[in-house]
Amino acid sequence: MKKKNDKQTKHPPGARDRILHTAHNLFYREGIRATGIDRIIATAGVTKVTFYRHFPSKNDLIIAFLEYRHQLWIEWFSTELQRYSEHLGALIPALRSWFENDDFRGCAFINSTGELGTVLPRVMEMTRRHKNDMTELIQRLLPTSPSTDRDARAIALAVDGAIIHAQFEPSPEEALQSLDRILKLLGPERNNQSQEPSEAKSIGR
Repeated sequence: MKKKNDKQTKHPPGARDRILHTAHNLFYREGIRATGIDRIIATAGVTKVTFYRHFPSKNDLIIAFLEYRHQLWIEWFSTELQRYSEHLGALIPALRSWFENDDFRGCAFINSTGELGTVLPRVMEMTRRHKNDMTELIQRLLPTSPSTDRDARAIALAVDGAIIHAQFEPSPEEALQSLDRILKLLGPERNNQSQEPSEAKSIGR
């Protein structure tokens, strides 16, 4: 996932940002339980004293990681939906651009809930918030009707299913095709669908 304003950064990130960015990359790529504090410290190039000054415990770092990931992902998702026309059909090319990235490892919140949901309840709280925000963005793609809220939640559930499916299949196309079928069944007639642009922003790098 690209950090915001990478190209405009004039100064190297401070110690806290280096720790957080390192944890983000390792937690997402390799899992939270599999990533130890010592590895994050070594990779970020900080001392233990510096690490614990900013993050007194691993749990504090996990919460910061999820907050950071939420901001990055929601901003990316909103931007991609606007890029692809702000109609329901925008979901397919937007998700394809993520699924096809070499760094795609599924939803960080679903993964984190699976790892820590029963031992760190705040992870589940943050996951619910993340999914609610995702659902709100999907709802904006739908015309207003008595069933808009229910339809948005159903589509969000289908999106989560596609994300999970894309993790273990050799190609994400089956997941995308199945999701597209669900959108056609649940969504309104999708006119004005845009063509995919030649350059798409990636969150996987």
